[in-house]
Amino acid sequence: MSLLAPLALIGAAIIGPLIVAMYILKLRREERTISSTFLWQQMVRDVEANAPWQKLRRNLLLLLQLLLLFLLVFALARPFIRTTGITGRNLIVIIDHSASMGATDVPPSRLEAAKEQAIRLIDQLPDEGRATIIAGGGEMQVPASATSDRRELRNAINSITLATGGGSDLAQALTLASALAAREDQSEVAIISDGNVAIPENIKVPATVQFFPIGRNDDNVAVSAIALQPSAGGQTLFVQATNYSADVVARRLDIYLDGALFNAYSLDLDPGAEQAFVAELPAEVRVVEARLDGPDALPADDTAWAVSSLGEALRVRVVSDGNRFLETGLSLLPGIEATFVPSNTVAFTETAAQVPLTIFDGVVPEVLPPGNLFFIGPTRSTEYFSVTGELEFPAVQPVGGDEQILRNVSLSDVSVLRAARIAPGSWSRTVVDSDGAPLLAVGEREGRRVAVLSFNLQNSDLPLQVAFPLLLSNLVSYLAPGSGAEAAQLLPGQPLALPVDDAIDEVRVIRPDGSTVSSSSGAVQIANGQAVFADTSTLGVYTMEEYGGGELLARHRYAVNLFAPNESQILAQRDLVVPQVSGAQSTVSRERDSRQEFWRWIALIALIVLLIEWLVYQRNGIAYLRDRWFKSKAPERAR
Repeated sequence: MSLLAPLALIGAAIIGPLIVAMYILKLRREERTISSTFLWQQMVRDVEANAPWQKLRRNLLLLLQLLLLFLLVFALARPFIRTTGITGRNLIVIIDHSASMGATDVPPSRLEAAKEQAIRLIDQLPDEGRATIIAGGGEMQVPASATSDRRELRNAINSITLATGGGSDLAQALTLASALAAREDQSEVAIISDGNVAIPENIKVPATVQFFPIGRNDDNVAVSAIALQPSAGGQTLFVQATNYSADVVARRLDIYLDGALFNAYSLDLDPGAEQAFVAELPAEVRVVEARLDGPDALPADDTAWAVSSLGEALRVRVVSDGNRFLETGLSLLPGIEATFVPSNTVAFTETAAQVPLTIFDGVVPEVLPPGNLFFIGPTRSTEYFSVTGELEFPAVQPVGGDEQILRNVSLSDVSVLRAARIAPGSWSRTVVDSDGAPLLAVGEREGRRVAVLSFNLQNSDLPLQVAFPLLLSNLVSYLAPGSGAEAAQLLPGQPLALPVDDAIDEVRVIRPDGSTVSSSSGAVQIANGQAVFADTSTLGVYTMEEYGGGELLARHRYAVNLFAPNESQILAQRDLVVPQVSGAQSTVSRERDSRQEFWRWIALIALIVLLIEWLVYQRNGIAYLRDRWFKSKAPERAR
């Protein structure tokens, strides 16, 4: 234990002797009952003073007053003990609320344990300290900003909920924390997480960063893949389970077709192993559910769904003078109906509902058609991007993190001869970068999704790589999320987007819990030929229904599954490496890093002692009032 203001103890050395001296100098007269004061008058006049320095007698009031003095002085000295925590006056707390924080190895969950840790850190703040609460790992939220109101901070912490989608990238949260820390001295950043997060390499936090690990074990098996594809005899189901723990696991995988049990498969999985099953299903099956029997630490990935796309096809218009690579790549994608038109086409009469996606191969028309757009090797600028020159032999640099466009795609062996130097607007994000400009950028503007691949396929060896059909599939799924077989599989947080035409006046969405929302209530947005529903954080099957004139015209189903290996790999990390301006890298929390003051408890004890001292001082009066009360009650008892 130590003191923040040890000089306050001098008060005890000064005031303590004064209290004792007052008791030594105190005139002590004993009360005596006499018949008359006549004989005492002369003595009272003669005695003008008493002997001041008398022997100090035992006195309860003196002891209580000295104890009260000691407690008050000790509280003013601000005693504290060393604990694991924070020391700064400007605290920035980053709480990881990604899917892996839903693990239950720390009851009731890792997220709840993280909240409790955050509240402990808030309690360690000095009186003049402030804190900012950031929920990172997924969609970033800032429920409380630079406030010293501890009740507000606790409410903000308790309001944080699990984000099943959005990945576990802390780039945004750390960037904001760095900006806040740079504005104030004595800032400190606390990261509360299981450590399964992505840390940007190009950031240096201008403050001390502390990491508080949450989590104990890695006991988790997940349904890591599920697909339902049309086949010659009906439909083919593919299901895969993965063991993410370090132990051999025996589980059972149950398959349900439209709610009825179809089959059960036994799983015997070594650490890190996968086991897959393929089954032929009837054409009339609409929804398949794969469910792992038995508990593990992360229930969110124990169930997955697939919906039938039989009879549905995504119409894709390709404006090109002929591209064998593109034709072959699109033909490999299930549920795609590609129509090739010549590059000199100037008029596009179909609506976005009829043709949701248009691909421009080496051509940019004067008038762009409705719907989403994919530019390959653009030759001139558009309203979405500018072409400012050409790149020779650009280096292919994929972005890191959980970019879904690059899911299962490896571009390490891809070479590009030349590419257009493009400058996309603020609507876009870079998926594949190079030395001078983006090679692949995607984004959304005014309800329209756009992708730009800055080089022609013939000017690279990408079409010869295994990555090409996978990248093309991911791009088509992103650009047409409301149609086709692949589009029926979505990740949490990815919006449902369905092209609609003028005949549709209402769109309803039935959520996995059975509740229904519609465009009439504003939950589903209809604009620019698309109906968009963004609240897909709940895992399960969503049904989107189109109504015209009060009649049901079409029904579409979508399956939202976790399918995030980084989240299913729940082994907690003991340390994080976050570059700091001071040069430090490791952020693991250490013992005796913080101090926990407890002067408030001492002040409370002092208040109790003060109350006892008052009661002792007034004991005679209290006894008198007590006797009077008993005497007043005596006649009543006699009756």
